Amino acid sequence: MSAPERRPRIDAAVVRRLVDTQFPQWRALPVRPVEHDGWDNRTFRLGDALSVRLPSAEGYVEQVAKEHRWLPRLGPLLPVAIPQPVARGEPGEGYPFAWSVYRWLPGTPVVLAGDVSRDAALADAIGRFLVALRAAPTTGAPGPGTHNFFRGAPPAVYEEEALAAFDLLDEPGRGRARALWDEATASRWQADPVWFHGDVAPGNLLLDAAGALSAVIDFGTSGVGDPACDLVPAWTMFEGEARDAFVTAVGLDDATWARARGWALWKSAITVRDRPADAEARTTLARILRRY
Repeated sequence: MSAPERRPRIDAAVVRRLVDTQFPQWRALPVRPVEHDGWDNRTFRLGDALSVRLPSAEGYVEQVAKEHRWLPRLGPLLPVAIPQPVARGEPGEGYPFAWSVYRWLPGTPVVLAGDVSRDAALADAIGRFLVALRAAPTTGAPGPGTHNFFRGAPPAVYEEEALAAFDLLDEPGRGRARALWDEATASRWQADPVWFHGDVAPGNLLLDAAGALSAVIDFGTSGVGDPACDLVPAWTMFEGEARDAFVTAVGLDDATWARARGWALWKSAITVRDRPADAEARTTLARILRRY
């Protein structure tokens, strides 16, 4: 087993020193934590109009340059707001990686908004966002790789890990998981590569005061390739008419949905493996195994 990735200390004091030394024009702006923070990157408010985003480990550092290059190009093409880079910081003050300053995007993360599982309007809006993202020009854009943990590749990229996690399931779940995995790995994306977000999760979707989708954040796992990885909300977020609305809005073929199920199955299985008490992951896994 490989050693765990070392993570530098990141707190408001570190951010304060980085900002003061590299961007003295913002010395007067207060630094404070956000209500919902991430794992791959840590985020802090900088005054009222800016935010600071810092990779939490070396594995996420490639994402900094990618976002600075591509988000300004993608933003004008999309129906809701996405992060806007303002400045790029360098290692310093004991922090070893490049980091970013962004425009602050107001809104409530879906993860803090309560149950949205039957919100068909939200499901449709997310689906339409993904359709618009798929339509963005891809010339020179990054394909699957270490920068996004191979999102956009076929789900078989994680086959060894997936099959090992399935082996920990009781029967008949183990057999069902293997059968669904075979379906997921039986096809490939045949069209030209398209843009995908890579992590359409409740923490990365912001709502306005009326509960409508207002922004999509955290493009660290974005790239171009197979968009199947963006379809996992069909199992992780929505049910009933909301799920139907998401499926209809996305508008992709059955083979892509089979690969999407594979992505959702892999992630839920390894989460249950690592955190057996995670009720949400267990519910998602059970839903997938029922061929939902």
